[in-house]
Amino acid sequence: MTVLEDRIEMADDNGELTLDALFGSLERTTPEGYKVEIVEGSVFMSPQRDTHWEITADIVEQLRTKYPRRRVKSDVRIDYPGHLNGFATDVTLVSEQAEKDSKGLWSCQDVEFVAEVISKATAVNDYGPKKTAYANAEVPVYLVADPYQGKCHLFTQPKDGDYVTETTVAFGGDVDMTNTLVGLVVKTGEFPRD
Repeated sequence: MTVLEDRIEMADDNGELTLDALFGSLERTTPEGYKVEIVEGSVFMSPQRDTHWEITADIVEQLRTKYPRRRVKSDVRIDYPGHLNGFATDVTLVSEQAEKDSKGLWSCQDVEFVAEVISKATAVNDYGPKKTAYANAEVPVYLVADPYQGKCHLFTQPKDGDYVTETTVAFGGDVDMTNTLVGLVVKTGEFPRD
């Protein structure tokens, strides 16, 4: 396929790019072991790092003490409000009644919790446009684990494209989400630092 044919294929009926077309094109060219996200129309491709995976796996394991496997997702594409926002969040918890749509995607309206583990190259997205998109989608609980700071940032109470409440916990402490929809304490004692 030529570049021109590829671009034509990525346009919808009114000539605009779509997330489905962009992801379809990227799937053919993404190297093994890389994660791809589209944030505000920009493509970000990052390799999976050991520290990143250790924290992600730890959060997933802790969620699994309370929630069935089918509700806990990792690196699964979910489209969010805003211009071309297709995220593959590190950890996602979907609601009990969540079902995939006709395209095989989960709906952001069914997301109850997201956790992002910071990478240097994409940290600006996790603290900026992705946080805004999660708040606009009214994701009730957003956790950022930052191995460079050695801290977790818990955002709750989405309102008007932002979160009303932010709680910061240093690695080694407990992130108490018992008063949120998640209803769980995430222990960070084994989170590695970069």
